[in-house]
Amino acid sequence: MEQKIPTMAEMAAEGNEPEILFWVGCAGSFDERAQKITRNICKILHHVGISYAVLGTEESCTGDPAKRAGNEFLFQMQAMVNIEVLNGYNIKKIVTGCPHCFNTIRNEYPGLGGTYEVIHHTQLIQGLIDEGKLKAEGGESFKGRKITFHDPCYLGRGNNVYEAPRAALEILDTELVEMKRCKSNGLCCGAGGAQMFKEPEKGNKDINDERMLDVIETGASVIASGCPFCMTMLTDGVKHMEKEQEIKVLDIAEITVRANGL
Repeated sequence: MEQKIPTMAEMAAEGNEPEILFWVGCAGSFDERAQKITRNICKILHHVGISYAVLGTEESCTGDPAKRAGNEFLFQMQAMVNIEVLNGYNIKKIVTGCPHCFNTIRNEYPGLGGTYEVIHHTQLIQGLIDEGKLKAEGGESFKGRKITFHDPCYLGRGNNVYEAPRAALEILDTELVEMKRCKSNGLCCGAGGAQMFKEPEKGNKDINDERMLDVIETGASVIASGCPFCMTMLTDGVKHMEKEQEIKVLDIAEITVRANGL
């Protein structure tokens, strides 16, 4: 049975405040693949009994693509509308599945009057594992499979979050293998800086194809991701390299849900 997800407006009407606001993001709202990740994050929140809500139709783009593309005016307009909504609901803590939303709200909103505790969903999952609320049992087994984690730029190099996603994978009975270019030396998937929304410049190879060579070298059968943009680029890379039978791309939330049988 599908779990009903409350909106902030509904909770406010009842005089309640959730523990966490789940910031869904544009990809998590509109991209069919990312919507599955959104549902999995909600499953985790529901499973552990955390009180949460979403903004629903009151949520707008954080302004990240506008800012990266050089339109500071549009970014500030989008940000200030969001900050007004967030402050109106007295939001204190936000979790999001998108490193771009995470980076923007965490680092760029305070200068415009919006200061919140912002965590990425992999940090939430790590915390729940540490508390013993999530375990790798009763669900799909990843035993004997090699998994590699692709560091999203705005999660890793942008905010130094390297251990949380790996901790979520390390409780699986699996082999976590690192690509040569990982952590602070990671390679972008090719979608950052608003590149997601335009065709690549001419060159001899797309960045996501270059990244796939790193993946293939590890011998991993699963690429773990923590970003909807990376998910798209890595999945396209798998298709370009015709490795769809050998390599699966899964978000950390999806892996956690499967491992816990949620």
